[in-house]
Amino acid sequence: MAAARSALSPVDVPRPGLRERKKTKTREAIRAATYGLIRQQGYAATTVEQIAERAEVSPSTVLRYFPTKEDIVLTDEYDPVMAAELAARPAGEPWSASLRHVLRKALDLGAGEEAELTRLRTRLLAEVPAVRSRMLENMSATGRVLARAIAERTGLDPAGLEVRIVAMSLVGGLMEVSRYWAEHDHEENLAELVDRALDALENGLPALREGHPEDQREDHRGCRLGGRREGPRKD
Repeated sequence: MAAARSALSPVDVPRPGLRERKKTKTREAIRAATYGLIRQQGYAATTVEQIAERAEVSPSTVLRYFPTKEDIVLTDEYDPVMAAELAARPAGEPWSASLRHVLRKALDLGAGEEAELTRLRTRLLAEVPAVRSRMLENMSATGRVLARAIAERTGLDPAGLEVRIVAMSLVGGLMEVSRYWAEHDHEENLAELVDRALDALENGLPALREGHPEDQREDHRGCRLGGRREGPRKD
């Protein structure tokens, strides 16, 4: 999802202190410098030293905020905010409806404020193996945040196998949505792709619900053999 400001945050969240505001400003300066350089010369040619110079900080400061260059592209402020939003949804609301609500709000924010940046990030995810590899490493942390939100809503153990499977399936599904969107030149509507992903996670694939393709092919062969499968002869 898009980084930076959190319009998803509840209105009663207190304003961050001066120190936190300075940290946020530094993070945003580093991100802006990184994206500017990537647009100019590409991802591979952009170095931490160049990023630091443009952001007017030291290379050690860049690495203190973002341990790797890939983290600058991937890190955003949304994980805890989305988890809080999920926890705040009505207790009786279906889980899938809660997810759709929060994800749509996040997508609306990104589309309204940083659409071009969102496209750049997803293109890097699709095209740069190092970014994709780091994303896979970071997925476990996002999954744990989501698992805690699921546990709070359901009363289940956040470390339980089923909760972990649901959380990681959702995180992995959203990653694939981003890659798919970029691989198809961002032509499709991102919100509709997310809805399709949630449909697949919630309902599975129609082919899997209806039976294995091999079984279906066997049935077709049986029809060609006179409407039944060949079996042992009974004399």
